[in-house]
Amino acid sequence: MKFLKTALVLFLVPLLTSSVDHKFYVSITSIEHAPKEESLQIITKIFLDDIEDALEKRYNRKFKFNSQKEKEEDELILKDYVFQKLKVKANGTPATLNYIGREYDIDVVKIYIEIPNVPTLKTIEIENQVLFDMFTDQQNIVHIRNGDTRRSLILENQNPKGLLNFNQ
Repeated sequence: MKFLKTALVLFLVPLLTSSVDHKFYVSITSIEHAPKEESLQIITKIFLDDIEDALEKRYNRKFKFNSQKEKEEDELILKDYVFQKLKVKANGTPATLNYIGREYDIDVVKIYIEIPNVPTLKTIEIENQVLFDMFTDQQNIVHIRNGDTRRSLILENQNPKGLLNFNQ
């Protein structure tokens, strides 16, 4: 009996104390309608290591954002990648994205975008395929604020688009 208890403890302790390294792949995009500016203001947050991996795979070279190794053209490559993967229709009309800039927050890059000429927001359709080509379990969360109304979408590889109607 003592042997059985010892064997059980020796078997269970490693199972209970071990941890499995599981990475969660996510980006977060916040969109806010600014009625005074008649625009949509967008902030997209992406983990640096994930975007570096995606761009390295695509361009077959190393990227090191937020470091001394970052090159001048890296920001343009980042912008182009996001603009290829993020599409917005405001009130049924495809929107032109204006790149404002980017900044780093520890292990995240924040990309600032504006869509001008949106005096009111009745409907918004968003397609966000950022990192879908890299990670099959990537989720892109989109938060939209229009006045006092807040809504969210979770976009996945199988469902990269969402439509919200603020007329209801």
